[in-house]
Formats: sequence, structure tokens, C-alpha cells
Amino acid sequence: METTIKLGILADAAKYDASCASSGSKRSNGGRGMGNAGGAGICHSYTPDGRCVSLLKILLTNHCVYDCQYCVNRVSSDVPRARFTPAEVVKLTLDFYRRNYIEGLFLSSGIAGTPDQTMEQLAEVARSLREDHLFAGYIHLKAVAGCSDEALNAAGRHADRLSANVELPTQPDLDRLAPEKTLDQTEAAMTAIKAGIAAARDRVPDRLKRKSPGGNVLPPTPSRRVSPATPRFAPAGQSTQMIVGATPTPDAEILRTADRLYRGQRLRRVYYTAYSPIPKGSHHLPTHAPPLVREHRLYQADWLLRFYGFKVDEIVQPGDKNLDLEVDPKMAWALLNRDQFPVDVNRAAREMLLRVPGFGVRTVGRLLGMRRYKKVRKADLKALRVPKRALPFVVTADDFSGTKILDSERLRSRIVTPTRQMGLFEAAASAQTGEV
Repeated sequence: METTIKLGILADAAKYDASCASSGSKRSNGGRGMGNAGGAGICHSYTPDGRCVSLLKILLTNHCVYDCQYCVNRVSSDVPRARFTPAEVVKLTLDFYRRNYIEGLFLSSGIAGTPDQTMEQLAEVARSLREDHLFAGYIHLKAVAGCSDEALNAAGRHADRLSANVELPTQPDLDRLAPEKTLDQTEAAMTAIKAGIAAARDRVPDRLKRKSPGGNVLPPTPSRRVSPATPRFAPAGQSTQMIVGATPTPDAEILRTADRLYRGQRLRRVYYTAYSPIPKGSHHLPTHAPPLVREHRLYQADWLLRFYGFKVDEIVQPGDKNLDLEVDPKMAWALLNRDQFPVDVNRAAREMLLRVPGFGVRTVGRLLGMRRYKKVRKADLKALRVPKRALPFVVTADDFSGTKILDSERLRSRIVTPTRQMGLFEAAASAQTGEV
């Protein structure tokens, strides 16, 4: 089969994997090789339909011995099959890089043979790029659940990020749709990756280490480059992905699984992907995709768990344990807990300011800095570009007017706007500012 035909099949097959963010790694080529993965992420470009592309995102093969009912590449599917050799992937990556099409590689695979055999081939691609061709661009490899720690260690020595996908949020979900897989297997892979990252961090010389306020060791800053001789292991960490809407599991269970993995496995990101109906799918699967706004609400809730101090049971609706699709999770919490408001921006603690709808981490940091030397007024909120939806929930040194409608039954109707799909750049701006 010609390479271009293989590429068409295996690039299309990789589109369902969303866990391919490229930030978090610092890898310099030292002037001796090609490529560079910067600490703020790699360069991105946009296709005419608005998709952000920067990595060569393909599968090593879409042959798979598993029969996961939600996967288009399952063994019982009749899709066209193709397979790359590690050498072919290496050549494609270098050719695409030289043409300035990409700055890195995202490589996943179906399970062909055993998990160890598949993982060894993925690791061989990364090894060859790093050692044979001195490639210093970004490399993200799929971590195959069920493979040996040795195979994962071989991959982690050369990849910037590894991702072992849990795919579905609970074991009963997997039992129903992917009985050959278990959460225990996936989490065992995550534990091995976490151990490898910790071991590599411990080998960094003390003079290059920096610590967070809580005492945790952080990666070296760009000005403190780690010597190429210092062992590295997945410096951009690990991530995972969950499919949303393939089963009736509520958002509360999805977020509990995410929260547990963040705390226990130190994941950098959990990616949520709305289920997309596949050709000739199982009768166990829904016939329609869930609303995409549900995926967006899960990302907002995920942000609240990681950076705003919220608990899962505070975020989801008390009755059906799902997120409110009409308003964002923080606003939904505020509407249900109006007795906590209004918040005095000149007196409230940081933890409470972070719970004000429309106040992001940056805004709260600027408010805390501002009130050290002056009283915060309404004009200051405007200068900080605080959205109008925040005003009913706060008081400033010169304005209490917004609180008049705090107890109004019409407050929710004033806030709720017709549901629509966020545009690409609007969503990107929201993610960058963290204004939840």
C-alpha cells in the first residue's frame, strides 16, 4: 500500500483521540539537531475550517485485537486497515517537519499483537527520532494499558508526554462496552509513568531544582536548562481521555473519576470527548451524540476542580448529578447558594473571591494586589474587564446597586442566554484567561 494511502487511513483514524496538547515540555536541540519544543508549547497553524494543527497525528496501525463497541477501529469493524512500520513514521515526521508542516508528533495505535509489542514499536519511533536523527521537537506517545513497566520506561525516556486513556469513566461502563479493558490496567500504567517522572525529577541536580510554595519540586525553568546527559522521563507529564455520552453515567461520576486521577496520578490534563455515533455501532450505544455544550461544561467544571477549590458535589446539580447546560458551573453554584453573596471585594478572602461568577484566577490576583493600596471601586472592576454577570454577586467601595437583583426570581433569566456553540477563537480565549 502506498504511503499516501496509509497516511489518509491512519490520520483519519487518529482524529478521535483528543488528548494531544503540546504544551509543558522544554527540549532544546543545542544547535546539533532539528526541531525545538518550547516551554509554552509548539507553533500552531489553523486550517481553513478552523482546526488547530501542529502535530503529525496518526496511528501506527488501526488493526486492533480488542472489540470496544465505541471504537471505529474495533476488531469487528469493516473499516480499511493499514499499518506503518516505525521507520516509515520516522521518515514521515522528518519530511513533514522539513516542509514546516509540523513541529512534532502525536502517535497512537490500535493493539496489534500484544500490548508489549505495540508499546515497543511506539517507543522505537521516539528512540529513532531522538537518537538516530537528533530530533528535538515535541513527541506525544500513547501509553498502552497492559504493557510492561519496561516498555513504558523505554517510551518515557524519549517522549515528552505519555497518555493512557481510561476511555470510559467507570468499570461498569467498560464491562458493558469494552469488556477486555479494565480501569485497574490503565491506572497501573499511569502509576508506572508517575513513578518514572518522579525518579527522573529526583535525578535532576539540586542546583537546578525549584519548588512550589507547597514544597513540591517543579521542572527546571527555561533559564536553568537540564544537561542533555541528565536522564529525562516524559517532562510534559501524562494525560488521559474520557468519552462522554456513550453511557448514561452522569457528570458527577465522570468528574469524580477525573478528580481521583488528578490527585492520585498527578495528571496534567483530562480530556473529555463527546461520543460520536459510528457506522454499524452496537445496539448498546446511543443513536445520537450528546450536546457539545455538555463537553464544554465538563471542561469548565474540570477547571473549577483544579484551580478554584471546588468539590465535585458542589458543582453538579443535586438531583440528576449532571451539569446545568444553560449556565456555566460556577454560575449554577452561585445561583443555588445566593446566601453566600454578595461578596465584598475589599474584604473577602481569595477562596471566596474565586467563587464569584466571572472572576478568574488572574482577576482575583489583580484585585488582591490592588486593594493593598486602595479601595476597589466599580470603575476598577470595569478596568479589569470583569463581566457584567459578576456585578450582582459583589459590592465595591462605591457601589451596592447590583445586589438589588440578587434575590430576584428573574436573575437566572437575565443571565441565561440561548445556548449556542462556542466559536474556536472564543473558546481558546476563554481557556487561556481562565475566566470562569
